[in-house]
Amino acid sequence: MTSRQATPDHALSASPETLEFTSPAALSLEPAHSVPAEERPLREAVDAAMRRYFTHLDGESTTDLYAMVLAEVEAPLLASVMAHVNGNQTRAAEILGLNRGTLRKKLKQYALI
Repeated sequence: MTSRQATPDHALSASPETLEFTSPAALSLEPAHSVPAEERPLREAVDAAMRRYFTHLDGESTTDLYAMVLAEVEAPLLASVMAHVNGNQTRAAEILGLNRGTLRKKLKQYALI
């Protein structure tokens, strides 16, 4: 079995149109077991994407999966929040629960500023 660095390709693509949050609990940090499955569309989308990714690997080993998944999720998250707050980094940092300096570093990392 060979090992390769994790790459997103098409295996992690998810349809944003299908991610509808039906309650504030779906957005909370509550333990998964306390929120009904139908109210966790983001979790379900990640789970489905990871299953597709592992199927796509067809038994090959991978490395750096954690970093790849974080980059695939973090960049659109930051872009969406920045659009929501009309580019206000202070407000975005508050919403995300990040220090403003950390937010700026991440925005630069993903070429969002």
